[in-house]
Amino acid sequence: MIKAIIIDDEPLARMVVKEYLAAHKNIELVAECGDGFEAVKTIQLLNPNLIFLDIQMPKINGFETLELLEKKPGVIFTTAFDEYALKAFEQNAVDYLLKPFSNERFDKAITKFIDTQNVSGTASSKNVEDLENITRKHLDEAHRIVVKNGSNILILPVDDVVYIEAYDDYVKIFNKETFYLKKKTMGYYEEILNPAQFVRVHRSFILNVNYITRIEPLDKNNQLAVLKTGAKIPLSKTGFGRLKDVLKI
Repeated sequence: MIKAIIIDDEPLARMVVKEYLAAHKNIELVAECGDGFEAVKTIQLLNPNLIFLDIQMPKINGFETLELLEKKPGVIFTTAFDEYALKAFEQNAVDYLLKPFSNERFDKAITKFIDTQNVSGTASSKNVEDLENITRKHLDEAHRIVVKNGSNILILPVDDVVYIEAYDDYVKIFNKETFYLKKKTMGYYEEILNPAQFVRVHRSFILNVNYITRIEPLDKNNQLAVLKTGAKIPLSKTGFGRLKDVLKI
């Protein structure tokens, strides 16, 4: 038996999925969630094989919800994205349902999920990442970063981010008090964040220019950016050039 959870902030949308799902006797609906916070806790508790996940939700969106899961279930996205985004969706094995969707289209998504998922019912993280890369500019991730601190989910406004540091397959997101780990790349944040505020000053560092107090020489050919928190960040030659362009110095 496949265990499924519906995650959508719209009660009517949840009701439609629930009605269509009733015809699939091999799938048991174990929970419904109205937001990403509730979904993360419920997924961790019930360990479903499949989730129907709305992308555009308040608090945290669908992709941010997936990021917070250690074990990702199979995913059928529900979305109201435009035609451009839909063409990109079609290049991925993870399926989507464009609202409003028909019973027939719903059944095709279920068939595709069953045919393409492995025996454990887990989604391909590569497909989810590809889909996120396509659609992230439609979302509000340029304005906040969702992080996990133990069992707590925190939303950091990007203005509170002092700098970002590469850390193996993760990045460290530093605010004034501490840092949080995210399984993202430096390139992701270099692209998504406002380039007038966040500058890639080194292959391992992205700085929020609003926290720079001064720039000091490190040696003959290199400099350091000294931040309001006391942190000292090395500047590569290329990174220093980018920083000067942004600061107009």
